[in-house]
Amino acid sequence: MIIEMMLSGFLFLLILILNIVMGAFGYLMEKDDYDPDKDLKKIGKSLKKFKIGIGLALIEHGCVIALTVLLFIAFSSYNLMLGIVLVIFRTGEGLIQFYNEPFYWKLIGISKKYSSASDAEKKSLSNSARKIFKGKDTRFKYAMICWSIGTLAFSIVLINLGFVPQFIGWLGIVAGIIVGIGTAIKLVKPKIKLAMVGALFAILFEIIIGGWLIYYSI
Repeated sequence: MIIEMMLSGFLFLLILILNIVMGAFGYLMEKDDYDPDKDLKKIGKSLKKFKIGIGLALIEHGCVIALTVLLFIAFSSYNLMLGIVLVIFRTGEGLIQFYNEPFYWKLIGISKKYSSASDAEKKSLSNSARKIFKGKDTRFKYAMICWSIGTLAFSIVLINLGFVPQFIGWLGIVAGIIVGIGTAIKLVKPKIKLAMVGALFAILFEIIIGGWLIYYSI
């Protein structure tokens, strides 16, 4: 169990690092403001960076599923039912993200055509890109709901363990609730602007639980 906990802590932190690096390469998990013409030009100017970003995203999605398996192995003996909920929803999160990438990859081909297209063709290509961005964002929101439910299940397990500081579990519960409610609202009202409070709580929770798992395992 110690090895699984250490690897889980490492993956929590690695996933956060990968998200930062992906952003540096132009890959965005979520995009609320659509400007396909601007985005296609940007992709066309840095195709290599965009491809690397997608490659890093695939690694990140794989890490999410690997983390889920390790957490189940390490903690399911304390509450099997919540462990199953964790596996179902966080694996679902990773699979939804994997499903997104082939659509996102199509933006590379569209951006290549866009640079030499006529005005009429650019409008058609721009509409295709907009559909890809919107579809990806919608699926990402469902992935975040899966993250929310899986994190809630895991956090409840943490609270009931005697060797984990309870504030970590409560922080996870707060993060899961805020992210879940915020994401549900954005699904119903896509144009609404919400503060990034949920994301901040989620990042803080994953940094602390990741660091603590590594520390406890040493």
